Amino acid sequence: MNELKVGDLAPKFVLSNNKGEQVSLEELKGKQILLSFYPVAFTPV
Repeated sequence: MNELKVGDLAPKFVLSNNKGEQVSLEELKGKQILLSFYPVAFTPV
């Protein structure tokens, strides 16, 4: 996977939401979203 830089388009991906449902980035096209990534162990990054 290549490193993304500020202004790059996000690659297509599918993740599970908090209800366990699969959500693709394509489904969210045109909507305002916030992507937040954090380590599973909640350790400092």
